[in-house]
Amino acid sequence: MKMNNVKTRSRKRWLIILTAAQILFLSGIVGYHYSALWFGQEVRLATTPVDPRDILYGDYVILNYEISELDSGLWRSPGDLPAEGDKVYVVLEPQTTDNGLYKAKAFYSRKPAAEGREIIIKGRVRYPTDSGIFINYGLEKYYVPENTGKQLEDQEGALVVQVRIAPWGNALIEEIKPAN
Repeated sequence: MKMNNVKTRSRKRWLIILTAAQILFLSGIVGYHYSALWFGQEVRLATTPVDPRDILYGDYVILNYEISELDSGLWRSPGDLPAEGDKVYVVLEPQTTDNGLYKAKAFYSRKPAAEGREIIIKGRVRYPTDSGIFINYGLEKYYVPENTGKQLEDQEGALVVQVRIAPWGNALIEEIKPAN
C-alpha cells in the first residue's frame, strides 16, 4: 500500500513539473514577442498599403516599407549579399527632414553597435535582386477593424507606421496613421 502512495505522489509531482514547464515555455514565447512594447524604442516608418481583404481573416493591410527594399550599396558585411532566408540587421537612422521618419543606413549579417540615434532592426531576406534585396521584418501584415482596410489602401502611400523596436532587433507595430 505504501508503494502505491509513493508512486502516485511521484507521478503527481512529475505531472505538476511538466505542466509548469509548459506554462513557463509558452509564457516565455509570448513575453519575448511582446517585450518590444516594453523595452523597445519608438520609430516611425513610411509605408505603402496593399491588398486589404481576406475572406477568412477579415480586413488586413499588407505594408510595403521603404526599408523593405535595400540597395546592395548599403551592404557592410564582408562577402556576398545574403541569400533568401538569411537573417540581416538593418541600421535605421532618422531622416534629415523634420518628419520623424527613419530610413535605412546600412545592413549587416551580424548585429552591429548602434551609434547616436541609430536603431537596429532584425529581418530576413525575402529574395535578392540584381540591385539589392527585399527584407521581411515581421511587420508586413497588419489586421484592421472590419471595413477599414479599403480606407487605408486608398491613402496611396501616405501612411506612417509607428513601431517599437527592442534592443535585440525585434519589432511590433503600435499604430498606423496617415502621414501629415
